[in-house]
Amino acid sequence: MANNINQRITWEKLSRRPIQIFTLVKEERNFLILIAVLFLTCAFVTPFPHIAMWVGFAIAGYSAIANDSIQTIGTFIASNSQRRWYYLWLYMGIIFIATMTYSWLVYDGDVSYQRLASKGFDQAPQTFSFLQLAAPIFLLILTRLRMPVSTTFLILSAFATSSDAILGVLGKSLIGYFIAFIIALIVWFGVSFAVKNLFKGKPASWWLPVQWVISGALWYTWLSQDAANIAVFLPRSLSTSQFIGFVAYIFFGLGILFYLKGDKIQRVVTEKSGVADIRAATIVDFVYALLLLYFKNLSTIPMSTTWVFIGLLGGRELAISISKKRQKKRYRSTKRAAKMIGKDMLYALIGLLVAVILALAINAEVRAEVFEALFGSSN
Repeated sequence: MANNINQRITWEKLSRRPIQIFTLVKEERNFLILIAVLFLTCAFVTPFPHIAMWVGFAIAGYSAIANDSIQTIGTFIASNSQRRWYYLWLYMGIIFIATMTYSWLVYDGDVSYQRLASKGFDQAPQTFSFLQLAAPIFLLILTRLRMPVSTTFLILSAFATSSDAILGVLGKSLIGYFIAFIIALIVWFGVSFAVKNLFKGKPASWWLPVQWVISGALWYTWLSQDAANIAVFLPRSLSTSQFIGFVAYIFFGLGILFYLKGDKIQRVVTEKSGVADIRAATIVDFVYALLLLYFKNLSTIPMSTTWVFIGLLGGRELAISISKKRQKKRYRSTKRAAKMIGKDMLYALIGLLVAVILALAINAEVRAEVFEALFGSSN
């Protein structure tokens, strides 16, 4: 009888799966239609480089900002959820325009702060493949699944002209993750007393301007690192009209993102402990800004700021868990933190795997170098 009950339960679960899939498709119908239209558009414009570069830029512009919003403006949105979205948009939008204008003027039309001047990315593409244009569409899909994947790997790897360029980005990103994780552990153990004893009640009024200044500084340092992920489709030196189009598109795209309050990817931030508190969010942003500033000055090699961010949040979450006083509560909290760290890292690795597959499928030179390294021959 027990077996019959178990079989009936199993069958009921299996019979509900088609209904669940149908419900999911119905809920995401508009998004799936958008994805289909974008794939068809990419296929249509691929033979026309001058059109393709702007189509690729347009898709990458929104998908990169949408996914990476969790790093820079995610805590800002979470801790200012009660404020009008357009105030947040105008503040971050003006900083974006100023940051891009500075790079464009100082680096002779280059808006990437010379991140695309490093070997393997220094030549603007003269032709495009379908997969290069489609790379940011895969990023949109992963973002919809709330995966904090690396836009640097997923988009830039599709344009790498050598395996050394990809390995350089990977090496710098791995170092960034572990440094961020360790620093977060140290910092949050150090401030655990303040968090427990001082961060009580309503925050003082001076926290608001401090957070906005630090969030703005973080936004600037992130843009100087990750603008390369968007600009990779475009000429390395933009004309005045090209620059205006570049800035205007991203500026209004940011408006949509703030209106949606970060959209689904924002959950990666809001599920972490206490980031809705403006004081905790400010500390996260301050440490992250310092880390990005360090790596910005370290070399011009692009890196995954996503990996640095999840390392920072992971180390912080683990430090908060370990610092719990009661042993039983500490065990449960640490277990939860470890699960969260593992999930974020798994998603990041999925993004890396997709990026490597795209790079190998797109670039014959990279594919030949990898095969030669693995098998000793490019044939």
